[in-house]
Amino acid sequence: MLEKIKRHPKLKWALIILLSLIALFFLFFGSIYFGMWGKIPTSKELTELKQNKATQVLDSEGELIGKFYVYDRQPIDFSKLPPHLIEALIATEDARFYEHDGIDNRSLLRVFFKSILLQDESAGGGSTITLQLAKNIYGRRDFGLFGIVINKMQEAIIAKRLEDIYSKDEIIELYFNTVPFSDNTYGIESASLKFFNKNTSELKLEEAAVLVGMLKASHYYNPRIFPERSRLRRDVVLMQMAKYDYLSMEEAEEAKLRPMVLDYKSYSHDEGIAPYFREQVRKKVSKVLDTLKNKDGKKYNIYRDGLIVHTTLNSKMQKLAEEAMMEHMAALQEQHESSYGNYAPWIRNKEILEDAIKNSEKYQALKKEGLSEDEIRKKMEQKHPTELFNYDGMETRNVSTIDSITHYLKFLNSGLLAVDPEDGAVQAWVGGVDFRFFKYDHVAQSKRQVGSTFKPVVYTAALESGMDPCSYFSVREVTYEDGWTPSNSSSEGDDPNMNYNLKMALSRSMNTIAVKVLMETGIGNVINQARQMGIESDLPRVPSIALGTASLSLSELTTAYTSFVNRGHYSEPYYITRIEDGNGNLLAEFKPEISRSRAFSEDTRKIMINMMQATVNEGTAARLRYRYSLRNDLAGKTGTTQDNKDGWFVGMNPELVCVTWVGSDDHRIGFRNTAIGQGANSALPIFAGLMQKMNADSAFDEITNARFSPLSPELAEMMECPPQERDNFFERLFSGNNKREKKPEKKKKKKGFFQRLFGKKDKDDN
Repeated sequence: MLEKIKRHPKLKWALIILLSLIALFFLFFGSIYFGMWGKIPTSKELTELKQNKATQVLDSEGELIGKFYVYDRQPIDFSKLPPHLIEALIATEDARFYEHDGIDNRSLLRVFFKSILLQDESAGGGSTITLQLAKNIYGRRDFGLFGIVINKMQEAIIAKRLEDIYSKDEIIELYFNTVPFSDNTYGIESASLKFFNKNTSELKLEEAAVLVGMLKASHYYNPRIFPERSRLRRDVVLMQMAKYDYLSMEEAEEAKLRPMVLDYKSYSHDEGIAPYFREQVRKKVSKVLDTLKNKDGKKYNIYRDGLIVHTTLNSKMQKLAEEAMMEHMAALQEQHESSYGNYAPWIRNKEILEDAIKNSEKYQALKKEGLSEDEIRKKMEQKHPTELFNYDGMETRNVSTIDSITHYLKFLNSGLLAVDPEDGAVQAWVGGVDFRFFKYDHVAQSKRQVGSTFKPVVYTAALESGMDPCSYFSVREVTYEDGWTPSNSSSEGDDPNMNYNLKMALSRSMNTIAVKVLMETGIGNVINQARQMGIESDLPRVPSIALGTASLSLSELTTAYTSFVNRGHYSEPYYITRIEDGNGNLLAEFKPEISRSRAFSEDTRKIMINMMQATVNEGTAARLRYRYSLRNDLAGKTGTTQDNKDGWFVGMNPELVCVTWVGSDDHRIGFRNTAIGQGANSALPIFAGLMQKMNADSAFDEITNARFSPLSPELAEMMECPPQERDNFFERLFSGNNKREKKPEKKKKKKGFFQRLFGKKDKDDN
């Protein structure tokens, strides 16, 4: 043989070339195998596969409400993969999956000759599920001209190692947990929840075919963007299943006739349910994780470590709260803009607009670049397509940055916090009208003057100091030492000679009487009472505090009102119960923070609830009854601040405390008039809408049917007095404006003749 080769030079050179090519191939393969083109994971590393996993945020019932992630990936066990999903994958991507050891030699030969040598792109990729898994986990790099060969060889080496380490079922599990889907989604569980709002185990045949069909080209076959393409690709998957006998032809044809129905649910940071709440959760969890380390001594990563955060949120109530807020705010915004007409402060007040421009992120960024004022203005006046928020739908317009700032200045904003008063567990949290466009959270970040919602604190302090609930105060205006003269919003119709008891004064929210009650009780006593009810913000030691000139957070106000329902103990709102790692191991646990001492007596608590029930039944919140037809057992308080800048409402029943606020982000922009801006019109309807929706859902019966305990006979008798009385002629003649308020004498049983004659005491006289 050698002699024959020596006699034929061409054969000799052919052999030399062949051997050289083989040697080059092995050298080339060796350079890849030993990591000269990039390190290849060892078998040990492959046994410890750890992919970035999304942290899940769950509501109080364990339902998924959001995620924190770099890649939206949520692991799932093989046992939860439905058989038709696995069969769809194998039939479409790797029909000989159970026959090869990670590399399908026939497919590779096809790739080599058609794809590489003949540059035939229609020849297919030849990848097995195991090869795709290797690509999913480690990705591909750009090696230039030989990139496809190097990447394929690296994946082949990894695939062989994976097949040696894992069973076929485990490879299927790993594949489904790492494969990319549309919309930055990784893993079948995340894709199933996003596109069909259900767990993988619940996927129907045609739904599984949609997701598997997406794998060929995740964007091109995105069912949200290209539904027709996706449907046609789904049908291809179904026919492949029939081709390989996973389905009969009749079953495949029947499935093809079914409509493709998505139930898309985004888990992006800016969209979906409770985005303000989730952002607050993210901030708190991040702080907690800074204090913890995993078994390797490293800090946990909220975006990568697949943690599970359990919260107190009632996602059903949250959804209803968001709906109620949006429905009301759309109508209120229209009222607000119409009331100003062409004299809107966001247009006419140049100072407000200038401040908004200079405080904007764009302005600050350009200023940091060193641009002059003129250069900044020119850039901010350049028009470009911009998506703008509106209640009737998003719209894209060609506007400048300054146009956009002007557009958003006109919008009112809102906040809502609903808690279980017994322990402060947050049930619903709405920080604003739309997190995508208004990042500022009016629950967690904002402090505003609280208006008349502070009056119950004043009246509570008065009762605790010994004031009789049947004490009468004149509605007459009084000027105080600093020259301040408070008046009532309904002062034109008030009779200055009329006196009202505490219940009537609170339910009608009379400013003149609230200040008089404060002054008689003592400002220091009122501030101390506020502290005992959980209010920590600075409270000014001035008479106007009675009218709510103090600025409090929505959370603080909620805390204070829980004490009226929770036996005199305030409960601070809390929203995370525990944090676990991906395996369910406890990392951190949180307990309710409830005050140990009572803020006031039980008698005071019951009297105050009774007074605030009168506010709902016949006072400033009576529209809950006559306009919204609510028959629930409710107590509440409206609040409106000076110049109609802020509207408030606090609604309560034995199972829920809910506080709502409405106003402009820029406190200089108020409502045009009290008719629109008063809390009863601006903030109360959000609570009313929420209660209406909860009344219509039997799931909330325990809350909506709850009732306050009636007053005891002793307390009922204590409050038996006319709501109002007029001064007599001589009192009006000699009282002037500095008339001292009076308390009625305690009622006594009339004595009989012999008792009066012989001085005998009645049994109840003592």
